[in-house]
Amino acid sequence: MKLLTLLYILLCFAPALCFGQSNNLHGTVTDARTHEAVPGVLISNADDGKTLTTTNAKGKFELETTGIKNLRFSMIGFNDKIYLLTGTSSIEIAMEPSTIDLQQVVISASRERQARQDAPIAISKINATQIHDTKATALYQLLNKVTGVYMVDLGNEQHTMAIRQPITYNALYLYMEDGLPIRPTGIFNHNSLYEINMSGVRDIEVIKGPASSLYGSNAIGGAINFITQGPPAGYAGNVSVQGDNYHYRRVDADGGFSAGKFGLYVGGYIAKQRDGWQDYTDFDKYSGNFKTTYDFDAATRLTTSVAYNYLNTQTPGSLDSAKFYSRTYGANQRFTYRKVKAFRANTKLEHAWNDKSSSFLTLFYRNNSTAQLPSYYIADVRDNAGNYVSSNGQENDQSFHSLGLLAQHRQDLDFLHSRLIVGIYADNSPSSYYAKFLDIQKDVTNNFYTGYTNTGNYIDNYRIKLFNTAAYAQYEIKPAEPLRIVMGLRYDRIHYNFTNGIAPGNTKYKQQEINDFNIVAPKLGLTYNFGNNKGLYANYSVGFQPPETGDLYNARQLTPLKQATFNNYEAGGWFTALNKKMYVEVTFYDLEGRNEIINQLLPDNTTQNQNAGATRHRGIEYSVAYAPVSELSFRFSGTNAKHTYVDYSEVATNFSTGASTVTVYNGNRMNNAPSWIANSELTYKPAYLNGFRIAGEWQHINSYFTNPANTKTYAGYDIFNFRTGFDIKSGVLKGAGIWFNVLNVANKLYATTVTSNQYGDTYNAAPPRVYTLGISYSFAKH
Repeated sequence: MKLLTLLYILLCFAPALCFGQSNNLHGTVTDARTHEAVPGVLISNADDGKTLTTTNAKGKFELETTGIKNLRFSMIGFNDKIYLLTGTSSIEIAMEPSTIDLQQVVISASRERQARQDAPIAISKINATQIHDTKATALYQLLNKVTGVYMVDLGNEQHTMAIRQPITYNALYLYMEDGLPIRPTGIFNHNSLYEINMSGVRDIEVIKGPASSLYGSNAIGGAINFITQGPPAGYAGNVSVQGDNYHYRRVDADGGFSAGKFGLYVGGYIAKQRDGWQDYTDFDKYSGNFKTTYDFDAATRLTTSVAYNYLNTQTPGSLDSAKFYSRTYGANQRFTYRKVKAFRANTKLEHAWNDKSSSFLTLFYRNNSTAQLPSYYIADVRDNAGNYVSSNGQENDQSFHSLGLLAQHRQDLDFLHSRLIVGIYADNSPSSYYAKFLDIQKDVTNNFYTGYTNTGNYIDNYRIKLFNTAAYAQYEIKPAEPLRIVMGLRYDRIHYNFTNGIAPGNTKYKQQEINDFNIVAPKLGLTYNFGNNKGLYANYSVGFQPPETGDLYNARQLTPLKQATFNNYEAGGWFTALNKKMYVEVTFYDLEGRNEIINQLLPDNTTQNQNAGATRHRGIEYSVAYAPVSELSFRFSGTNAKHTYVDYSEVATNFSTGASTVTVYNGNRMNNAPSWIANSELTYKPAYLNGFRIAGEWQHINSYFTNPANTKTYAGYDIFNFRTGFDIKSGVLKGAGIWFNVLNVANKLYATTVTSNQYGDTYNAAPPRVYTLGISYSFAKH
């Protein structure tokens, strides 16, 4: 009887004992796309809103759940997630980055994590979900979604850019990877984003307008920061294969793990093009990233990154009007090329001294070479009557290697809730460049260049010791709770030591020269937060552009060049509407350039760079995001701008008469400057079919003048893109995915850019309708 009584008592108390043991819950919160740990996630009681805890630096948490039925996980930049407690003691939460969220967390505004609403600049972010859903085969398919951005597709990952500027090849943009410039000051390349591993990018942040007070030279039209993926929590991997109807083939693979204090991520892709839609456009691209992290403790982390990109591409050149409008995409030669090797490595040590103080030190190395026989340097020589005489070109190679450092300290102060950020930067990048003269053979009757002979004669052959040192400071104060004032100042000293390898007497230009550019770039901005996702900002900043080494020292350059400066004034704001289902952001800007470095026609009909220009760029940038229901989202972004010559003229000489004519273009629109650029997208992700998506996109480029006289125009274009995909979330095929994209659905004939000269117009033709099919498989364990 006593035994039965004891069993009865134990059975009565067993449920209480069991429940008492299961009230402690621990888990990990990760990014659903990258599988990286998400720190700082707010965990609350979904029923009464009471805050319970936040995740730590590794995305982990532990809490007591007695009396709680549902948990809410919230983080700026992610969709909220509700979790129904089931009695389990360990859970894994994957949060989806939000595509309809004005107040995202950004890094590029101050090199520190902060809410978008605290940054008094025009900054946009493409997050991991947008990157995943787009399945881009080239970066322009992503960046053209950003308000005010037109990345011009030149084929085979080659490109140029237009952000608060006309379509230009000039050094007016700064391209970065994890906050480090991928090329040093003075060696800009408008194509240099082919040195990025698309497969290893987690987020892309775009600053529009000058960011020189923080990042230095060339951050004038804008700065683009590619933030690479880090090690996942637990382990994760992904592999995908894709191809299109014009024989583009690509394989992506990435993966990594975290174990204790150590984390590893490796990723990359191989892409090939054979027998494409345009003649002579085969290419090969090999790209990879490697990143490790080591946490000495909760406050100290060491991150090491390595990136390598190799591109070998044929370059067909642009088309004349006859070939373009007849859709005869034939090259007029079959020997030009570009070969790029870009290696980068850096190691970053960061330490949080306390909640109010942190520092980091980054050491970096670059090794880069670009060898090419460029199609755009093939030229015909004609006599005074315009009769053909001969053709020539060049083969050139530019290489550099870099050693440098970036160090920054952040200190929060009690005085007016202020924050001080100070930093130093040093970049030692010796470089070399040569160009050899080519005799080009031409079949004049068929307008086809048949081959070339390398004469062995140098056009250019020089070395440059390039050393850039800088110091910057940024001070933020909050004199009142809704008001934040940001003041910034950067000083740069850019040193060029030029040595010419061509013997004296064989050239018209200097044999050795030292040029120093001392630059001070200030910034003053403010934000005012009205609360409830409504606010405004204003900003004054200065951008600067020292002469590029290639512009300053090439054989055609006879005139010394000065640095160009740009004064930027902007104001904007953001607000929500329709019960926070609609987000709107608007920016007005006025960017005024002085001493601009322009390519000018001289009396002898040659060209060279001069500080002869002044321009004004005024516009409005706007974006609207609307999600009436969780399954449906709409995005519209656009910019209306007016780019004007303030002071610009050209001199032309008629050699048959000897008369020279000066043409003044003051007040004219700048050529290749569309007045309206727009991009819009409608996306549907039905709840009844988890993992499915379908989207339609519209891209608009307005008409623009193609010459400074404003006598020739290109009509611009409208194209439509379609994307759909399905990621299987459960079952035996969990982790598998498939997607199908159609670019240029209407098969429209259009050019990404058009250039006019005295002999006619040339067109960079865009692809016709392209179908892309891809499959993938991913796995993760946290």
